[in-house]
Amino acid sequence: MIRTRRFTRREYHRLGEAGILGEDERVELLEGSLVEMSPIGSRHAACVKKINTLFHRALEGRALVGVQDPIRLSEDSEPQPDLVLLRPRADFYAEDHPGPEDVLLLVEVAEASLAYDREVKLPLYAQAGIPEVWLVHLAENQVEVHRGPREGRYGETQTLVPGQSLSPLAFPEVRFKVEDLLP
Repeated sequence: MIRTRRFTRREYHRLGEAGILGEDERVELLEGSLVEMSPIGSRHAACVKKINTLFHRALEGRALVGVQDPIRLSEDSEPQPDLVLLRPRADFYAEDHPGPEDVLLLVEVAEASLAYDREVKLPLYAQAGIPEVWLVHLAENQVEVHRGPREGRYGETQTLVPGQSLSPLAFPEVRFKVEDLLP
């Protein structure tokens, strides 16, 4: 029988403090397991930069934009999504990483990780109650919008393509064209 060791967020952070996990190591904690993240390709990086710029321009002062920063979903899950729109806070979340109650919108950019993002991360985000997730699918030049989390799933899913536009639930007056989100 193979035995595995599950970790809590606290233990995960201690691994970093002890130097077992390097600061630049691309791992995240999901359901107690340390998961190695895919390398970031140039198109993926460009997409993250582009969306970051759009969010800053459209939402300055109304939301904080986190880029590949950790969020605490539970005691044993701390993923690092590509982008999050967060409720503004004076301390910029210095005391602890933002939690589901702080996330207004989460964005994952999928180049090599589409199946993983859909099958593993999306249900975790829904279970935690993240209200809205955009999954930017680079190979197909489309954006999947997932809303209405309940029982580990999103009740509403919509796939948008260039020529269409979308707005975050938290900021319905702000519109983005799908093609503007793509590199």
